[in-house]
Amino acid sequence: MPTSPKGPIVRIQSDDFDTAQILKRATRDRPNVGAVVTFTGLCRDEGGKLAALELEHYASMAEAEIKRIATRAYDHWPLDQLIVIHRYGKIAPGENIVLVIATSSHRQAAFEAASYLMDYLKTNAPFWKKEHHKDGTSDEWVEATDKDDKALERWKEI
Repeated sequence: MPTSPKGPIVRIQSDDFDTAQILKRATRDRPNVGAVVTFTGLCRDEGGKLAALELEHYASMAEAEIKRIATRAYDHWPLDQLIVIHRYGKIAPGENIVLVIATSSHRQAAFEAASYLMDYLKTNAPFWKKEHHKDGTSDEWVEATDKDDKALERWKEI
């Protein structure tokens, strides 16, 4: 994965990703990086009932919107890098869904930027999620929860 000297890196893909490999590339030859915050979101099995979570999207819209919000974070906090990878398609329990890596000279900026991105992605990223159940019962569309919406409220000023 190429690193960008300015601006966030956003990728929307169906293929899985290797967090350790991406992290290694993100920190190579970057002597001013003193903090790295990573978040990897995984597909839960919802108490053993989930066969897969399917994420649908409109490619150009999803990438543009995530790039827009990632750029807002990149411009707001003193970050060295901000990387966002979000998968789509059918994802089995235990598999990766999303990766956010924020690097900075100091930890607070990296923590806040990563938290901001995840709160946004959880509630407003243009993906539609459908749960496929193991027992064959009706598949269900998943909505953001009130708790997710409240988490996003703290970032109104960004």
